[in-house]
Amino acid sequence: MYPPPHSHPSAPVPGRWQRPALIVLMLVFVPPLGIVLAWRGLWSRRRKVVATLLSAMWFALPGLVDSPGKAPRADAGPRVETASAAPVPGPTPSSSPTPAPSEPVASYVGQGLKEAKAAARDAGYDAVSHDASPGNAGQWDDGNWRVCFQEPAAKPLRKRPTLDFGVVRVEEPCPTKDGDPIPHPKMPKVVGLAFARASEVLRPLGLRAVEARSAYTDVTLPGAVDEWTVCFQDPREDQEVTYPGNRTAHLSLTAPGTPCPGRENTELRPDPDPDPDPDPAPAPPKRGGSSSGGSSGGGGQAGVQFGRFCSPVGARATTGDGRPAKCFMGKDGRARWGYGS
Repeated sequence: MYPPPHSHPSAPVPGRWQRPALIVLMLVFVPPLGIVLAWRGLWSRRRKVVATLLSAMWFALPGLVDSPGKAPRADAGPRVETASAAPVPGPTPSSSPTPAPSEPVASYVGQGLKEAKAAARDAGYDAVSHDASPGNAGQWDDGNWRVCFQEPAAKPLRKRPTLDFGVVRVEEPCPTKDGDPIPHPKMPKVVGLAFARASEVLRPLGLRAVEARSAYTDVTLPGAVDEWTVCFQDPREDQEVTYPGNRTAHLSLTAPGTPCPGRENTELRPDPDPDPDPDPAPAPPKRGGSSSGGSSGGGGQAGVQFGRFCSPVGARATTGDGRPAKCFMGKDGRARWGYGS
């Protein structure tokens, strides 16, 4: 009779705590428990050793790296004795801390108001502005103003450090002090200069344009007038030039060698005066006068009416229907025409 065949033992079935996925999770998140499960599991010895080393290193890593602000561990190395300093009191925390600028306050004087406000915000400041002249105008468009003065604002905005800019319009000069009148430039005298030289003298004013026109109304300017002489100027000499960027200077010129007129709007070659009209002929005398001495024939003025005033007393005339009339003195002291028989 044959002996029974040799039976091989069946592979052990892993329990719930010996599953590889669970052991790996424990090695990562709970290294001590993971190491115990690894050695009680069905892994090979080599895998158990590797898993134990890796998990132990992972577990010890946070302790080997010192976190900022913590004192070094006692076993990390030799201690260095230092004198203990008294604690420095820090700022009291508040619900809305004020951000302090990282750098000293820069000067924005000379910049446009729009650019200065943007740079101040980037540096951690708010900014307000006011008219540096007595005009007290509002700055509706920051691009039309430039900074002349800079001071800390008396009342900060939104609990942030705030700068107060004293500004003027871009075409105006800065006053001597904040609030002083604007020192507007005055128009220099250019009468008697050549047009080219006069244009150079006026250039520092920053005028919009310098235009040439003829001093004589009947003379047309040529294309080139650099050598022509200035006879009249507008604005006048010593007149304040406000808003020079919007002003145009007008210079009235004459050709070289031509004298200037005594006044503006004059013709160089005026037309001759026409001959005067002859005196009118005398009018013919009127027929029949009211002062006629009269005659017995009833001559004198014709067409009078009885009761009308007359002169002189005793004068004779005829009415419109041919009746004779005579000038009599009335009771009221005034002469009137009456029937003259």
